[in-house]
Amino acid sequence: MKKWFLVFVFFYAINNLKSQDLNQSDLVSSCQNFNELNNNILLGSINKNSATMMVKFQLQLINQIYFQIQKFDSNFNKFYFPIQGYNAKAIGGKSGNGYVPAGFDYFDGDKHTGHAAHDIFINDKNQDALDDKTKKPANILAFTGGVVIAMSPNWDSTSTLRGGKYIYVYNPILNIICYYAHCKDIYVKIGDIVKPKQVIATVGRTGLNAFKKRSPTHLHFMILKLDANLYPNPINSYNLLLKSKF
Repeated sequence: MKKWFLVFVFFYAINNLKSQDLNQSDLVSSCQNFNELNNNILLGSINKNSATMMVKFQLQLINQIYFQIQKFDSNFNKFYFPIQGYNAKAIGGKSGNGYVPAGFDYFDGDKHTGHAAHDIFINDKNQDALDDKTKKPANILAFTGGVVIAMSPNWDSTSTLRGGKYIYVYNPILNIICYYAHCKDIYVKIGDIVKPKQVIATVGRTGLNAFKKRSPTHLHFMILKLDANLYPNPINSYNLLLKSKF
């Protein structure tokens, strides 16, 4: 798709938004469009230049709709540890060395390299995706508030995709996107506005590598920070996890 056409479509959409009474359904629709775009990026079915521009446009649309329908909520700035009943001791590696951003690019989709995230492990020796102590699934909590812009509620063991069941939550106030992967059950939908500490899923073993017996049960947690051009760059969330509320 030609860049000039994308620019025209975007500015046409923005101008139309300014003259409309927007509601939650408009937000859902825009997030569904982003979700479809994210799927194409994940599968490598869209070239990087087009994907970069379209992600920027879609996030700006979502941002504009969000701020028209949602009042400012200072609670969106709060951070909560993303697994209920656990704390920073559950983070894999030593002093955050599990975060390896070299080679990672969101636009490489499932072909990316590096490990621009932290794996947070639950106590699950028999790998049944249940906490050994409570005998119940471990709840995944929203690290901070935001809008569900992409997710995959389905995955089967024949899939070669590494993230399994996942959720992307965009915080338009902090300009970050939180990614939660290898989920078991997901409790949110595209376009949902979630609050910090809200239960959004449970820890699972979905995804090509996470499903294998050699992999302990864990949450793959990543934060992407949007730069001035809305390019999603990974950041090391280790210190934020250390300071988050439990």
